[in-house]
Amino acid sequence: MKKIGITGQNGFVGSHLYNTLSLQPEKFERISFEKDFFESSEKLDDFVKQCDVIVHLAAMNRHSDQEVIFNNNIELVKKLTDSLERTKSKAHILFSSSSQEEKDNLYGKSKKEGRELFADWAKKNGGTFTGMVIPNVFGPFGKPNYNSFIATFCHKLTHGENPVIDNDGEVKLIYVGELVQEIINQIDIAETNELYEVPHTSVNKVSEVLTKLENYKKLYFDNGEIPVLESKFDLNLFNTFRCYFDIKNHYPVKFTQHTDPRGAFVEVIRLGIGGQCSFSTTVPGITRGNHFHTRKIERFAVIKGKALIQLRKIDTDEVLDFYLDGNEPAYVDMPIWYTHNIKNIDEEELYTIFWINEPFNPEDSDTYFVEI
Repeated sequence: MKKIGITGQNGFVGSHLYNTLSLQPEKFERISFEKDFFESSEKLDDFVKQCDVIVHLAAMNRHSDQEVIFNNNIELVKKLTDSLERTKSKAHILFSSSSQEEKDNLYGKSKKEGRELFADWAKKNGGTFTGMVIPNVFGPFGKPNYNSFIATFCHKLTHGENPVIDNDGEVKLIYVGELVQEIINQIDIAETNELYEVPHTSVNKVSEVLTKLENYKKLYFDNGEIPVLESKFDLNLFNTFRCYFDIKNHYPVKFTQHTDPRGAFVEVIRLGIGGQCSFSTTVPGITRGNHFHTRKIERFAVIKGKALIQLRKIDTDEVLDFYLDGNEPAYVDMPIWYTHNIKNIDEEELYTIFWINEPFNPEDSDTYFVEI
């Protein structure tokens, strides 16, 4: 079992890596990192001593003063290499550099020089080092106006603002889940590679991405319709978009119910893609679920009875409660990385329709059980 520490553990890429490693507890042990470790040689040394692998992600991306970015990022590298030398560590160091290395800015310069400092440490001390040059990264939970233009567009579209394109160029992109798998692959290889250029997984014009997101806003955010998703990039972009909702106030979404003397008719879901639709009854007091998905799109629609649907992002403590009643049919969609459940809170049976975008495969279920 490898003991892995991540500087920048609570950042965009760091949190995804930290949570993904938790899905393989038999293979990886996570060594927790706190930001203030960089302010204490003793705490930093104690952290370094415990690690077989250190993924150095901590860095400053944006600041009004480019010199501040450069000095901060180089200082963090030096503090870590000093600790590695003090502790005589032979940990495998993985460093996240950037495709901006060759551009004329101090952020790119800080990444290139930081990578070279780690390479020098490895040569002098017999360490293992992987310098990963990473393209533009997007995915759920990135900070708008900081991590990526996609995060900014998603936030604006779901919060009543209009995105503006500053430069409509082609951008090489990688989804954060794909990047995390690249990092894990390099951890498994455990060989020195001073310059590993992580391959991008798509190339898109900024305007093309915005057009897709505006379509998701119109179809899904405004009307609850699952759009056509023609590629893996589309699925990853759509799952990213879904995570920028004000989830607490967006759900439950009530259906349009058509009634006449015969009874009632409700359209549960309109699809641009396929999937699996299921029906369940749940006896009073029983809870279903308590699991999360990392890629699947899922809808719970209550059509009879009363239910409590709960959601919790797996690295937070806040629990979102949604009360649904079959007398006013409604649905809640499950964002990825949110553990969720549904409980019958009535004295009669609960009737629920479940839709998910891919049929269940026990060999690749993308279902991880975590209590709310």
